[in-house]
Amino acid sequence: MRTRLALLLVPCLLLASALALTACGGGDSDSEGEVEVAIETSVTSTDPAKCTDLMTATFRNQNSGLRGDAALEECEEEAEDTSDDPDSVTVSEIEVDGAGATAEVAFVGGGFDGQTVAVALVEGDESWKLDEITAFADLDPEALATTLEKKFEEASEGITPTQIACIGDGIREAPQGEIEELLLEGSNQKFVEFAEACE
Repeated sequence: MRTRLALLLVPCLLLASALALTACGGGDSDSEGEVEVAIETSVTSTDPAKCTDLMTATFRNQNSGLRGDAALEECEEEAEDTSDDPDSVTVSEIEVDGAGATAEVAFVGGGFDGQTVAVALVEGDESWKLDEITAFADLDPEALATTLEKKFEEASEGITPTQIACIGDGIREAPQGEIEELLLEGSNQKFVEFAEACE
């Protein structure tokens, strides 16, 4: 969360210590419990090993806006920074289908305070790995806009208070699809459009 919005919001979001899994998925309660524990544990882990043990390259790329080794390095550097971590998460709607799983994660505190995201995981050799944030299952535009305004104020370089206010207003008024494109697909064009709207 340094070079793009996802990094501003959640440092190396989700997943932490390796968990032993059964040989096959398929929706059993053991697998569902392991997915839940993995997600919850990830919030408290400061171990840089989580970046490879419990996150795919796809996930690291999505959350850093970088690729390959650069995304891994960014994740490992941010692993110990707990300043923007949530106070708690609630995991629900877990579905395991073979070597894949999905869940919804609701955040209290931190950069995603008040938000619920849908995540996809894949089964690795020894643990579930977070593969992608796929959508906002429950989006609170007001809370998100307030968080972004604070983050941009802290960064402050190259952006004026008027532009920050315009970005916040843009987030409050944007359709959910545009917000998901901005946060999950790495497109910063909407930030530019929001900032330019008041000029």
